[in-house]
Amino acid sequence: MTKPILVFGYGNPSRGDDAVGPLVLDYLAEHIDLTRIELLSDFQLQIEHALDLQDRELVVFVDAAENCPESFTYTPLSPAQDRSYSSHALSPAALLAVYQSVSEQPIPPCFLLSIQAEAFELGTGLSERCRANLQHACRFLEKLLTQPLSTIVKSQSES
Repeated sequence: MTKPILVFGYGNPSRGDDAVGPLVLDYLAEHIDLTRIELLSDFQLQIEHALDLQDRELVVFVDAAENCPESFTYTPLSPAQDRSYSSHALSPAALLAVYQSVSEQPIPPCFLLSIQAEAFELGTGLSERCRANLQHACRFLEKLLTQPLSTIVKSQSES
């Protein structure tokens, strides 16, 4: 049975701050009850991941972002055919467009948790700034996901 909430953390753990997506999943696995939450990690979003959105009531994508204006942002997503649409790796919006084209189900509420990052060199660890941003983002997501699902979806649709 598919769990109603999917948290999809993506990024390369070997490339410095790009590791934050998978690290958020590690945090959630240790700090919250996963009865209704599925955690999924990969290096990048691909067309096949559209199938992971089926039968969900909420999807949260988590990724590092160099152009993030704050320590983290949490924004709603809509389907869009951007430049990544026909490439091997997709943006979350392009993945939603793929889902929309192959599924008869409506798109579940989807959000992107972007964590401010600055260093992506191969073989390095998290930068000090990104480590602090990661802690703030993890606490935010933990608080959000421990609420009843109806409260999460309603409060996010009103923002």
